[in-house]
Amino acid sequence: MHSHLNRVQTFLAVVDFGSYTKAANYLSISKAMASLHVKALEEVLSATLLIRNTRNISLTEIGQDFYEEFKGIVADIDNAFDNVLKGNNRVSGKLRISSTSEYGEKFILPLIPLFSERYPEIRLCYNFNSSLNDLVAEKLDLVVRLGNLADSAFKSRKLADYQIVLVATPAFVERHPVAQPQDLNGVPWIANSNLQAPTQWVLRDDRGSTVEVNGTSHFESNSSTAIRSMTLSSLGVSVLPGWVVEDDIVSGRLVRLLPAYTLPSQSINVVFPNTAHLPHKSRAFIDFLLLHLAQ
Repeated sequence: MHSHLNRVQTFLAVVDFGSYTKAANYLSISKAMASLHVKALEEVLSATLLIRNTRNISLTEIGQDFYEEFKGIVADIDNAFDNVLKGNNRVSGKLRISSTSEYGEKFILPLIPLFSERYPEIRLCYNFNSSLNDLVAEKLDLVVRLGNLADSAFKSRKLADYQIVLVATPAFVERHPVAQPQDLNGVPWIANSNLQAPTQWVLRDDRGSTVEVNGTSHFESNSSTAIRSMTLSSLGVSVLPGWVVEDDIVSGRLVRLLPAYTLPSQSINVVFPNTAHLPHKSRAFIDFLLLHLAQ
């Protein structure tokens, strides 16, 4: 049983990382041992699980079925051992988390000393990223994501809502006047490439009437910091979180376009694997964020 579990864990890691080398490094074994584990598992099952070539690794149909069947089982085993070994009241271990850089620097990093003081036995590993893919591929425990989430296989808890605003520099507006929503269709946009339709928005006035705009993207980035920088350079209009540009608006570096209209509010969510046994360390951090950030 023990040897089978090691082989299954190695197989899952190879699939998640897409590499024998990365999987071996993560599991602290040699690349040769990782290959032997997968080969032994295939021999026991009398089936080919992985197709290997010089560029990548892909799953066979049987391999895909095996991966889907066992990834939750192994995660539950790991979490169950973690819970039993650490005790019901002890919160410890390495906690791997991620957030977008802008939100993390403004809201989460200032809380880390408080969290560390409350849970001194947790070792925190903090990454900046905008994709949910790292939750599995990088073996993270949880991620904080901005924007309304699409349906996924993960669980989530909502922390708060935030407003997004349409902004540009006074110099840009002087060259490209925006007096009504339709004017946005004819000006350059700086788009957020994380979004499926970054220049398509529904604006709502104070009477509840809505109007759709469909701009043209001239510049793109997946970083709010980069979008803000390009906006300050008068390259186009952009949609950014209000807390990212509030100082720019107060100082006059940026102006809010069409202030009589609002854009749909966005949510801030903490996202974590859909497992039956959430580790105590993850639960502690989620509860901590809810206490300090939830609205």
